[in-house]
Amino acid sequence: MQFFFSKIEDKKALFSSDEKIHLTKVLRKKTDDLIKIIDGTGFLYTGKIINLKNKNLEVEIIKKEKKEKKHNYYLHLAIAPTKNINRFEWFLEKGTEIGIDEITPIICKNSERKKINIQRCNRILISSVKQSLKYHLPKLNEAIKFDEFIKQKNESKKYIAHCKETEKIKIEKDINASYTVLIGPEGDFSDHEIDIANNNNYESITLGESRLRTETAGILATHNIYLLF
Repeated sequence: MQFFFSKIEDKKALFSSDEKIHLTKVLRKKTDDLIKIIDGTGFLYTGKIINLKNKNLEVEIIKKEKKEKKHNYYLHLAIAPTKNINRFEWFLEKGTEIGIDEITPIICKNSERKKINIQRCNRILISSVKQSLKYHLPKLNEAIKFDEFIKQKNESKKYIAHCKETEKIKIEKDINASYTVLIGPEGDFSDHEIDIANNNNYESITLGESRLRTETAGILATHNIYLLF
């Protein structure tokens, strides 16, 4: 099965230019062909191509199905963008494949990258959702300063991963199946940031004995929670 991503309005699929090119020029789809479409909100559509003339692509929705998430928890990962943006984009791709619901880039004291291209990152998320045959697109928030993020109201189970020699626990299964995990930059969180997080009910966690890159820590935290369910 192959998924295509599109907005749906009035039983019509509204494809991006890239998706149109993939359908018409690469896959050479024809009029009356049936395709499977997702919109990132948990629906799977069956569409029928009704017009391919004059560079137009019209697809009529003939079936709509509600689909459950492929993981039964909610994971919000707040992670510092890496200096090498390719590593951050790799995390977005692999984290989506494993199972993640919301991502917030956080700007910390030791952050070397303070901006990301949201549109490009969303394209990576869409590609990963399609590849892994998922129906729900992770929510990608705008970058925010660490101190501002910590102040946000949050009722989930909250963790912070860092390298400082303090008492730490392992990620535990939460009865509400809702998690927020903080992952710091290459230079780690500052002592002040760790103290602020702990004072706001973020528990310090261990992800093993090795010192991990930011993107690796993000993937390991995502996978650890996936394995709990």
